[in-house]
Amino acid sequence: MTEQKVAVVTGASSGIGAATARRLAAEGFEVVLTARRTDRIEALAKEIGGRAHTLDVTDRTAVDAFAAGLGRVDVLVNNAGGAIGAETVEHGDPADWLAMYQVNVLGVLHMTQALLPALRASGDGTVLVMSSTAALAAYEGGGGYVAAKHAAHTIAATLRLELCGEPIRVIEIAPGMVKSEGFAVTRFRGDEDKAAAVYAGVAEPLDSEDIADTVAWAVTRPPHVNIDLLVVRPRAQAANHKVHREL
Repeated sequence: MTEQKVAVVTGASSGIGAATARRLAAEGFEVVLTARRTDRIEALAKEIGGRAHTLDVTDRTAVDAFAAGLGRVDVLVNNAGGAIGAETVEHGDPADWLAMYQVNVLGVLHMTQALLPALRASGDGTVLVMSSTAALAAYEGGGGYVAAKHAAHTIAATLRLELCGEPIRVIEIAPGMVKSEGFAVTRFRGDEDKAAAVYAGVAEPLDSEDIADTVAWAVTRPPHVNIDLLVVRPRAQAANHKVHREL
């Protein structure tokens, strides 16, 4: 009997992370859900037959303790992240920039370093980094988030080079406009009107399930197939700065 594969998903309490956890469970993985909101991940773990671990990916001591008690790992989905603020570089708050760097960059580093031994031991491991189209092109008002996601993109690219020849794939998914739970609201510090304006007039922005579908497809390719970088945008978005709106 083949042992069930295990996928760890960070930031699994809502949005893309929660959708990815559900989709990977449907694909036959045992899913380990991590996030800071215990009640949410415990409820979702019960729903999909997974395991919930309260975890802040920016806390290296906690990450190491989590990894030490985990056991088998076949897939790591580095999904935890987010944006704070939309100020210009001139007026950006260094505290916001630091917070974004810690979760989007150091969070990926902590989880990847801690779980690489188990991924290597699986004989067919996958590290997936959820970046953004912000990782590939700058835009006004996005300096801190753009910088952090560029760094996450560079981690994935460098890791892929360093692990070449080992049984570990490194995949990067770069979503464009996704109307996911909480992302824009968090960015605009709880301002629901500003968050809604991001998607105003866009007939069909992507949703969390669209990205989860992409993740599931990428990690279930045959072992010799690596999806280095997959950019996913809604049809209405041709580039970060070019969006068709039906106003």
